[in-house]
Amino acid sequence: MAHTQHQTMRRVLRREIAGTIGLLTDEQDFTAMRRRYRTFTFDSHASYLQQVEALLRTLSSQGGHTTVALFDPEEYAEFCAEHGLEPDTPSSRTRFTAELAATGATVPYEGQPLEHLVPNLIDEAVRQATWEYATTLLSRIGTCASCGEDIGRVAFVRASELLVRILDASGPGERHLVCSVSTEPETLVAVLRADDDQHGTPHLDEAEALEFTTVLALGIATQSPGGLVMRAGTPDSTDRVYGWRLRGEGLEPLTAGGVFDAYCTDVESGDLVSPESGVDYCAPPDLGEEGPTTRHTH
Repeated sequence: MAHTQHQTMRRVLRREIAGTIGLLTDEQDFTAMRRRYRTFTFDSHASYLQQVEALLRTLSSQGGHTTVALFDPEEYAEFCAEHGLEPDTPSSRTRFTAELAATGATVPYEGQPLEHLVPNLIDEAVRQATWEYATTLLSRIGTCASCGEDIGRVAFVRASELLVRILDASGPGERHLVCSVSTEPETLVAVLRADDDQHGTPHLDEAEALEFTTVLALGIATQSPGGLVMRAGTPDSTDRVYGWRLRGEGLEPLTAGGVFDAYCTDVESGDLVSPESGVDYCAPPDLGEEGPTTRHTH
């Protein structure tokens, strides 16, 4: 009887354990793992993905909570070298996956098909990488030569204030903001979605808001070319699209024609994108009065 009780208690405890699966999302990474490590014994990427999805469904049916992390072979090799681990062992891969659960990009498994989960996981990884890169650049700018203030910190505060003013001026409804800043070697893009709660207060994803504010702050701190585009609307109204370009430490409103050009141009390729029907491209709302800003030098 005691043995049966112990088994039952272990099954109950198993449901209290959260797990993480490190996923190789593309075939190139999968092939790299197969070639490097003989203990990685999966036959093909397709069958590997099928087995991962079956395992996720099983764990979910047992009441477990599982997150999926992006497993990168190059980062794994660096992790093993840094910690003195033998990379060709399942235990080392498990340890790396545990590290990913704490610091890497993850997406919770909630029963969605893997074909839907994978793009979300990749988007999350890009978002995190963008934030980390922008944060690093901000931290390297240093202090203002004239006043001694930390330029990155001041720019972040400024970006936070601008974001609050934009959301306040946009009115109720669903809002979708895109911030792009031209840096070397590539343009950084951050996306933020804002929906009102039952009290009319904008609800933001904290991670998205942090990334968005950091990218905007980088544009302000480095005086880089960039801009913001907002799409706002309610279920019973036409969506409005408007925006601003970065100018010094502030925002300069785009004309209706200017926002049309910005919204209908692909950020990455520069190619034109067909405008949507039923969308009003217009000048942005007034963001209100603001105090004088200080130009920082570095």
